[in-house]
Amino acid sequence: MKEMICIACPIGCHLTIDGNLRVEGNICPRGEKYAIEEMTHPTRIVTTTVRTISSLTPRLSVKTKDPIPKELIFKVLDVLGGITVSKNVKIGDVIVSNILDTGVDIIATKAIDIHQ
Repeated sequence: MKEMICIACPIGCHLTIDGNLRVEGNICPRGEKYAIEEMTHPTRIVTTTVRTISSLTPRLSVKTKDPIPKELIFKVLDVLGGITVSKNVKIGDVIVSNILDTGVDIIATKAIDIHQ
């Protein structure tokens, strides 16, 4: 039996889930879905920064557009560690498309003007 706190909604139910994927403690149906996904295929949104060529903004904040499998987080961070942005960027611009063949893009969460 595993215990967890649901983050699917603001209530924060204290859940328990057993080896047969029976969930207890959830107030809404999202809690059951969250617990089962967390046990069978956990995913996360990754937020980090990448280098830029700008002296005023040497780092650009980025994130995965959608959740990625939890086991790929450090591989994604390794790839992003080798990225340097050399163009103007708007919020939502794709910085890396289809990272690690996940179908998930890395997008900018800040706008920068390299030529400032």
